[in-house]
Amino acid sequence: MGPRSRERRAGAVQKTNDSSALSKSSLASRGYVDDAFTSLLVPATARRTPLIHRGYYIRARAVRHCVLAFLKLTSAGPEARRSQILSLGAGSDSLYFHLKASGLLAGAGVWEVDFPVVARRKAERIEETPELCALIGPFQRGRPESTLCFESLDYHILGLDLQQLQQLEEALDAAGLDAAIPTLLLAEAVLTYLQPSSAAALIAWAARRFSNAFFVVYEQMKPQDAFGQVMLQHFQQLNSPLHGLDLFPDVESQRCRFLEAGWPACSAMDMNEFYRCFLPAEERQRMEHLEPFDEFEEWHLKCSHYFILTASKGDTLSQALLLAPLEAFPQVDPASPSGVFPAKVVTNGSQGSNLKRYGHASVLLSPGIVLSAGGFGEQEGRHCRVSKLHLFSRYSHVEWKSSQIYCWGTGLQWDGRLYHTMTRLSDTQVLVLGGRLSPVSPALGAVQLHLRKSGDNSTESINVTVTKVDLEDYTLSCWRHSTTEVSYQNEKYLFVYGGRNVVEPVLSDWHFLHLGTMAWVKIPVKGGAPDPRHSHSACPWQGGALIAGGLGASEKPLKSVVFLRPISCGFLWESIDIQPPITPRYSHTSHVFNGQLLLVGGVWIHSSSVPGVTVINLSTGLSTEYQIDTTSVPWPLMLHNHTSILLPEERQLLLLGGGGNCFSFGTYFNPHTVTLDLSSLSPGQ
Repeated sequence: MGPRSRERRAGAVQKTNDSSALSKSSLASRGYVDDAFTSLLVPATARRTPLIHRGYYIRARAVRHCVLAFLKLTSAGPEARRSQILSLGAGSDSLYFHLKASGLLAGAGVWEVDFPVVARRKAERIEETPELCALIGPFQRGRPESTLCFESLDYHILGLDLQQLQQLEEALDAAGLDAAIPTLLLAEAVLTYLQPSSAAALIAWAARRFSNAFFVVYEQMKPQDAFGQVMLQHFQQLNSPLHGLDLFPDVESQRCRFLEAGWPACSAMDMNEFYRCFLPAEERQRMEHLEPFDEFEEWHLKCSHYFILTASKGDTLSQALLLAPLEAFPQVDPASPSGVFPAKVVTNGSQGSNLKRYGHASVLLSPGIVLSAGGFGEQEGRHCRVSKLHLFSRYSHVEWKSSQIYCWGTGLQWDGRLYHTMTRLSDTQVLVLGGRLSPVSPALGAVQLHLRKSGDNSTESINVTVTKVDLEDYTLSCWRHSTTEVSYQNEKYLFVYGGRNVVEPVLSDWHFLHLGTMAWVKIPVKGGAPDPRHSHSACPWQGGALIAGGLGASEKPLKSVVFLRPISCGFLWESIDIQPPITPRYSHTSHVFNGQLLLVGGVWIHSSSVPGVTVINLSTGLSTEYQIDTTSVPWPLMLHNHTSILLPEERQLLLLGGGGNCFSFGTYFNPHTVTLDLSSLSPGQ
């Protein structure tokens, strides 16, 4: 790599460092972590979103856990000895100052390495900040031509390219790093920015150079799925492409990478596992209540695409575990696929902009006519809550078209709510319940949509009137709930279950709405109530309702499938025994087709695979898995926060919308309506 290439790479990495530092500063300002130093090192400010705060929180907790475990291990007992931390690609990280202020550097020192321009800028910032200088004690700045930019008794900053290993080794030796004493090497989102050959050389060099050491790595993985593709594209656009993810796509391949490079012991896990197994329940609860939050899918997906790894060597350290969990994290991998459901695009390119949304609701009005409303999506060239309604109509055996419909008159307008439900009352009337405008603003009141034709018989001539529905005695102010049509004493009711609201992060209550009178009624329900949940699926079956999965208390995905079965005096909760057990999931959709329950897409954290379609025989409880063949669909296809419509005569599922805000990588919307071909599914017995 020539000088100009190195300069371009350094500049691109510098931008990622600056963005990361601003995120860490914002993180501390909201109380996620105790960090008074990042804002001193990077004085600029930026307010990040709760999703980004959570992502940087779990990163900070994982790195902190490993560093503190190392210092405790090397300072404990009669054999306490000197130790050192070598932070590779340290950027504007404030780790040294945290440790120094906490009194944890007695007998230990910190060496940092980054590009010369990054290292010099950090040294300059420290020198001009009295609070930092006072904490460090006596120090001296390096000469402009020197690789040593800053030096004190226990803190050293070096400006070097990590790809130049001979120069790196010589500079570290000159700066007093002792390869014979216990050493923690830290690479926090660093190795992936190096070419695979350079990263491999660095890992092997460290194994040869240090006789008693830990190597801690935090970075990205899983490039193949939809979220991973968005992640790769983001860093490519920043001119900081992620290297080597195709060679080391998961935690097991990362483990093998270090074992084969000369590190005798290695453990690794994704951040969902770290969060569940290493953070006490009270700390998780504290974090989860710091800010209003409603992006669970993207939080779990982000955590599944980052890992923390510790490799170790040496007579003492290779036997120690920095990653010793408080509790086990069960892997619940789905069974091997029994078949494939081909996916196919059924809208043409000109229809794409009308379909980009998630958190919406869709309802089949009549054969070949689907109404979709609400959600967050792309509208008139910007990302916002979708304020326009869309009608999807079949105009050939293989294609559908989308048309925008307008609210008629000057009365009540569609409010652009998210995570609501829609129920068909007739071919021209739809009931809308719940939803939110923001995580602190529930949509106010139930509304009814009345569709009417204003001209010819084409769907383009249809408009809609929005009217408020007065539901006495109870105002539904939740979202991520479900509504299912059930029957009791030959009357139709809407069973409203679960969800969450501004006060309660997860609800367990249910209500019955009489569809004829629009009045809430009390109907006896016997049996043990299921766990509270939201973002579950619900569909009608035999006059009752099947509730599947969801996100439960403490933001834990659920695997249970329960049936609200009609009985003579009301309803009865029954649990459905499923074998083999299914992977806990949420943000999916479900339908009953030929006596089988189909769970479509969603998000899960207990398996590294991508959710497809789980099929449960409702007579036997036998579960099977089907992959979704996306060969004919533009990739990526994100199947969460979507809606689906069952077309039983065609043996198809119509999938509309879906996607999400992919951490700091950008927002992605599925651009097309897609069908799944269910013709390979055998009828349930």
